[in-house]
Amino acid sequence: MLMVGLTGGIGSGKSAVAARFAQLGAVIIDSDRIAREVVAPGSEGLAEIVAAFGAGVLGPDGALDRPALGTLVFGDETARRRLEAITHPRVRERSAALAAAAPPDAIVVNDVPLLVEVGLAPTYHLVVVVQTAVPTRVERLARDRGMSRAEAERRIAAQADDDRRRAAADVLLTNDDSRDELHAGVDALWHDRLVPYEENLRQRRVVRRPERVLITEADPTWPAQYARLAARIRHAVAPADLRVDHIGSTAVPGLAAKDVIDVQLTVDSLADADRLAEPLARAGFPRFPGEWWDAPRPAGGQRWPKRLHGSADPGRPVHLHVRESGSPGWRYALLMRDHLRADPDQRAAYLMLKRELAASAPDGAAYATAKDPWFDEEHLRAEEWAARTGWRP
Repeated sequence: MLMVGLTGGIGSGKSAVAARFAQLGAVIIDSDRIAREVVAPGSEGLAEIVAAFGAGVLGPDGALDRPALGTLVFGDETARRRLEAITHPRVRERSAALAAAAPPDAIVVNDVPLLVEVGLAPTYHLVVVVQTAVPTRVERLARDRGMSRAEAERRIAAQADDDRRRAAADVLLTNDDSRDELHAGVDALWHDRLVPYEENLRQRRVVRRPERVLITEADPTWPAQYARLAARIRHAVAPADLRVDHIGSTAVPGLAAKDVIDVQLTVDSLADADRLAEPLARAGFPRFPGEWWDAPRPAGGQRWPKRLHGSADPGRPVHLHVRESGSPGWRYALLMRDHLRADPDQRAAYLMLKRELAASAPDGAAYATAKDPWFDEEHLRAEEWAARTGWRP
């Protein structure tokens, strides 16, 4: 089962995206609708709201007067948090029950307006954010919901801003144009990414990249992509509080690289790594089959064992290296990253080597082997740098 978090600011058109997902076959869990259910007349949720905010939040029919409640909480952070403490646990519990009832091969889209605000992003395999320019949102709220401009702006300001949502987004859908264009973006996401992602997740299958090495220009979003992956990994291995690091070329600012995010998860032993294999697979990081190890430095020595996981997401290749704390491979990954970050000359030399080998090496295995002589020399330089600077992993 693939769990997708869908969010966007008020007036962004998130509901239109959810409706399109439903047409494509997704199981939709609408947090707004659930939020209304848990405060329906006669519910414990409504009774607790009345106790917190007074009978003035009730309409003549005994139901919750949402505009009256909104007037109290929007713009008053303390009041809003008090309301969220009443409703959010009930919404989460009901949402979890609905997800558990979905078929094993379902793509479940959880429509959550406050997904970013309450920190739920790491609990999903993928987060989709609908983004729309603020003036367009204000216009929609006035047209579709009868809000005044001042009220619409106040509601928008009470939610996370676009920068926070973008930071949480694995996929950003822009909804400033026509409904047809929005649907085209949703359809492409569904067929090209979500459907294969769900199947890979269910089959515990790693997405394989083409054998031919392709070096891409440095992507300034790589660190943010890593941060989202690391948050999911930490959530998957909880309650264990394990170290997670961004390593490899994508962790070195300005360095062109293969578009694969390398992540290192630190464990006390490889037996611990084996116990984490299934939780990581459920989170979207299945293990590569077979035995894996790092090439020692200098080359030709005894292999450095590890566990290697990949990604079930066809839209984001990942290599998750699970290594023992203090082991040679663990230390080496951190040392090489930090030395290349600190030494622009060696960073430039490495980039030149990568480009030359990518043009001449026929496949990934040959490319990796061809880098061995340079890395043996770089290892010595890095160790000298570590001793000179007092570097510690």
